[in-house]
Amino acid sequence: MSMILSASVVRVRDGLPLSASTDYDQSTGMQECRKYFKMLSKKLSQLPDRCTLKTGQYNINFISSLGVSYMMLCTENYPSVLAFCFLDELQKEFITTYNMMKTNTAVRPYCFIEFDNFIQRTKQRYNNTRSLSTKMNLADMQTEIKLRPPYQISVSELGSANGFAHLSVAEYKGTGKISAAPHQRLEPVTLPGIVSFVLSLLCGALNLIRGFHAIESLLQNEGEDFSYVIAFFLGTAACLYQCYLFVYYTGWRNAKSFLTFGLICLCNMYLYELRNLWQLFFHVTVGAFSTLQIRLRQPQGKSPDYNV
Repeated sequence: MSMILSASVVRVRDGLPLSASTDYDQSTGMQECRKYFKMLSKKLSQLPDRCTLKTGQYNINFISSLGVSYMMLCTENYPSVLAFCFLDELQKEFITTYNMMKTNTAVRPYCFIEFDNFIQRTKQRYNNTRSLSTKMNLADMQTEIKLRPPYQISVSELGSANGFAHLSVAEYKGTGKISAAPHQRLEPVTLPGIVSFVLSLLCGALNLIRGFHAIESLLQNEGEDFSYVIAFFLGTAACLYQCYLFVYYTGWRNAKSFLTFGLICLCNMYLYELRNLWQLFFHVTVGAFSTLQIRLRQPQGKSPDYNV
């Protein structure tokens, strides 16, 4: 008999379970599928937004949107179109019921467990296809799945015993998928991080403007020192590179940020004749603050085990 067995709502960033079905079957097959749920929840940030995992007699389907993933377990013969319509209903209801601020700041597993009431009602409707009738548009979902089919995950892709995957990340574009090396994700941006990013951009813009003024001055007065132009443009490059290091992960990221800060200090030391003490203090302080924020925003480590 084809049917939906269970469903859960998980935060993509760290795999925190927000809500789930409370009527799990305790059979051996279902216990094995719970392990797959746990493994998938730790890799959601590396996967496309619509996927299917076939585990023999069961299928796991999920969709991700706005930092939240909606996962479901069904029998292998349950229609794929109905499965993704079911997930789409869960997504719309969850987004309507809970705002993003609540989901992003949640720290306790299953803090939205009351959403299980809606999961149960929707699951009952989808397990009784006669009750669906006009409550969804199957044609639209069929067309969408045909144009953009779910990425098929194999069991072998789910990783090794140490808890880390040897997973090929797919860039999911339309009907195709292109294998690519996984990129390291950084921790969520904080308010001080945003402030440091904006200030670094401001310093870079100020250096750029002063650099163009220095070029104009050089063209008008042959005696002007061209090295000031170089110092201003190096300062601009250093500020912009700090912004890049804050946003993206690269190898030797912390060392690069310290070297960039050193370059900012050297440029401002060289420009001490063209800037007053407060201007020098501002540029150096912003550079130090940005370096600190780059150091604090580390790559995300292994997702915590929330026993899902």
